[in-house]
Amino acid sequence: MKAAAQLFAAVAVAALIWASGLLAFAARVDRSTPPGDPPDADGVVALTGGSAERIDAAMQLLEAGKAKRMLISGVSRQVTRAELQILTGADKPIYDCCVDLGFRAADTVGNARETAQWARGKGYRTLILVTSDYHMPRARLELKGAMPEAVVYPYPVATPELRASRWWASGEGLQRMTLEYSKYLVALARVTTQGLQQPLGRK
Repeated sequence: MKAAAQLFAAVAVAALIWASGLLAFAARVDRSTPPGDPPDADGVVALTGGSAERIDAAMQLLEAGKAKRMLISGVSRQVTRAELQILTGADKPIYDCCVDLGFRAADTVGNARETAQWARGKGYRTLILVTSDYHMPRARLELKGAMPEAVVYPYPVATPELRASRWWASGEGLQRMTLEYSKYLVALARVTTQGLQQPLGRK
């Protein structure tokens, strides 16, 4: 009986800690938009998925001269470069000269690796990261894990259907925020473990 009570107490404490973390995570997402004007950077990166507003926001930053080039990471192999330009309504001269497409990423980990390879190949050290507000904490964490030397400026895009200030009020909002927080915890544990396993002196 005593062992069962101790187990119940431990589970209750763990659940309380998890719920407190979820509330803090949701508050962080809610406070992140609208984003402030980011500093100028070497490159701007838009992660596909979620909504087209991610690419639109990144294109606006590129067109405003906030970065030298742009990467759209995680583009479907079924989409051509011309189709994407028309779909986004991007300024064609800027799109043709300064937008690169990444087709290999299938998830957030892949986005981070694809971005790191692109940025290192161009000698970029400062990046503006554009993705949905709820996705930003995990995307930024994964990118810092893949490219710790980079300076990353987050530019989160609001998700109207989520309504971050009242995420708990709808089934979709509750499910999305809970799932994303759980994914964030898994990513945090993995990235932290990988960092601890690196030899001393290795960046």
